[in-house]
Amino acid sequence: MKVLGFAKKSLNGLHNDRIARIKAHPPPLNQIRRRGLSDSNVFNGHQEDTVLPVLIVGAGPVGLVLAILLTKLGVKCAVLEKAKTFSKHPQAHFINNRSMEVFRKIDGLAEEIRSSQSPVNLWRKFIYCTSLTGSVLGSVDHMHPQDFEKGVSPVSVAHFSQYKLTASLLKQLEDLSFHVYTSQALEGLNHKPLKGREILLGHECVSIDATGQCVKATAAFLEEGKYMRKNIQCNILVGTDGAGSTVRKLVGIDLRGERSLQNLVSVHFLSRDLGQYLLNERPGMLFFIFNTEAIGVLVAHDLKQGEFVLQIPFYPPQQNLEDFTPKICEKLIFKLIGQELSDIDVIDIKPWVMHAEVAEKFVCNGNRIILAGDAAHRFPPAGGFGMNTGIQDAHNLAWKIASLVKGIAPSSILETYEMERKPIAVFNTTLSVQNFRAAMGVPAALGLDPAVANSVHQIINGGVGSVLPYGLQRLILDGIFTVGRAQLSEYLLNESNPLGSLRLARLRSIFEEGKSLQLQFPAEDLGFRYLKGALVPDSNSSLGAPEPPTGHRRDYVPSADPGSRLPHMDVRVLSDLSSEEIISTLDLVSSDKVEFLLIIAPVDESWPLAHAAVKVAKEFKASAKVCVLWPNGTVRGIVAGSKVALTSLEDYVNVVEVKRSPTSSSWWDICQMTDKGAILVRPDEHIAWRMKSGIVGDPIMEMERVFSTILGVKPTQIYETSN
Repeated sequence: MKVLGFAKKSLNGLHNDRIARIKAHPPPLNQIRRRGLSDSNVFNGHQEDTVLPVLIVGAGPVGLVLAILLTKLGVKCAVLEKAKTFSKHPQAHFINNRSMEVFRKIDGLAEEIRSSQSPVNLWRKFIYCTSLTGSVLGSVDHMHPQDFEKGVSPVSVAHFSQYKLTASLLKQLEDLSFHVYTSQALEGLNHKPLKGREILLGHECVSIDATGQCVKATAAFLEEGKYMRKNIQCNILVGTDGAGSTVRKLVGIDLRGERSLQNLVSVHFLSRDLGQYLLNERPGMLFFIFNTEAIGVLVAHDLKQGEFVLQIPFYPPQQNLEDFTPKICEKLIFKLIGQELSDIDVIDIKPWVMHAEVAEKFVCNGNRIILAGDAAHRFPPAGGFGMNTGIQDAHNLAWKIASLVKGIAPSSILETYEMERKPIAVFNTTLSVQNFRAAMGVPAALGLDPAVANSVHQIINGGVGSVLPYGLQRLILDGIFTVGRAQLSEYLLNESNPLGSLRLARLRSIFEEGKSLQLQFPAEDLGFRYLKGALVPDSNSSLGAPEPPTGHRRDYVPSADPGSRLPHMDVRVLSDLSSEEIISTLDLVSSDKVEFLLIIAPVDESWPLAHAAVKVAKEFKASAKVCVLWPNGTVRGIVAGSKVALTSLEDYVNVVEVKRSPTSSSWWDICQMTDKGAILVRPDEHIAWRMKSGIVGDPIMEMERVFSTILGVKPTQIYETSN
């Protein structure tokens, strides 16, 4: 490596030559346009205070995360939520690696989750049993040794109920000066325009008009016993209002995929006695319970607090919600536990339907209405892809909205949100369905094939059975279930019975081969890649479809391909101070401004590119920070020499590799690149462009091409901003 053998080219000279060439042959005036103003003048700083930059409809985790990220980027926004209070139903609870990495950028949120959740040993297993106090049919440990080593990510996965996450996100928003209002608490403010940093509860979006220059949303709310309406004008409306999205329906976007995979009833209950028993005897996250009296899946949200959700198969219309009163649910819980408990407290009972669908469009109406989270895609809960995919939607979207609002990019930047996120949603839909089918393989191995039950149910509803009296239909259905559950009798399901022994052997094979329901998918959680969008593909790479999902856990392999998440590596920050901070490469990316990160090695070829990237980014009204990444073992005195090479730059940082072991790969080996290469990282930590082994030609022209492609801005802007 040529370390600081700096023969500096005159970057100012190169740039001036470039400007001179443009001035000598200026583009036609009709080709010159202001960035961010090509479609309308709504972001020119002269808009009336009555127009809100961004309105978010839906105050679930996705909407709240988006509000936080936008606010940190300096974009005003407000949130509408039709519910009058925030739900305490636990709902989603598994947070994957990538979402936890996003939370690390939200002022201490990841650490709060890590410290507040139960110890991992209490939730790392799925347990299959005949009852919670009966025989264990098998268990699956979903944590591998490498999951604790933080070798591929600076943070681990988490088990944290959605309502607790919502409370933490609201605290973050409160720290950002957001206020939560009910319709009663607004006291006349309902008739004034939103200024930003409001969360309005009890306000349902009932109409959207995007025919004018701005989007007009109408919210209905109850005030003093009367339904009132509030009109809100915004530049961009984002629907994060869940699987039954009103926004999606109002703008006429259809869903495509599999509907009604399964109907279930969700029973939220408390029992400290049950929690204490499981803590001592068989701690786990999910308990799959099969016996002759009842079948269900118990989600242990918090064993120490005794908080649970029971998922029970539901077959309407022969069954209805009245069949699941609190008392009936208590009896079902006792059957699944194997004994009665005195402290059962049923909090809530909700029916729900499992779908696997993706919206046809994520962006519409001139890039002014956008769908994110469950509004854009709804998956089976198998693998926890729903909330996690939505959080990553928000992370992808926030910097693009900020780029538009701040005049860095035109509205076409929002089209890249759909280009990038829709293929991920389709992929995750397939993977979650595969995982759901794997979950159904366990009861099928025990002689309880759910597909058979669903087929019989469909025949009763739509075939010859539909003409039978309702009572007879229900009697037939109950009889089929009773016969099915008889397969789980101790007489049949034991090693002495040939059929039972065969079924138990089949069950063991499913667990040993990893063919049951899986919790973690590192290759998909961290390794998803955008193939087209706000990025510059390698000229010599073939952009084929990603490897199809297998339904099995696969290890993540770091990649520096454009569109991939920046690989994680521990690095030590080198400065004039005596302290030496160790951070992740992901921490080098700012979360408070639209800033790109250029990672280079300390070689002669890097310096002109560093100067060019910073200069061109500034001309594109964005910013760029340079990171000089030094090899392990570099001496501080040598690093000081980079000040000579980068003396004119306002924002650069020197870091040195921190290897986990002497045999660990170097940074450039991990990236499968030479140290003469460079990586440009977007504000969402995905790689926008990379140069594997050195640039050929004018670095200014290359950076113009790169930023023009990423942001969707014509290079002719260089001429305009230079005059």
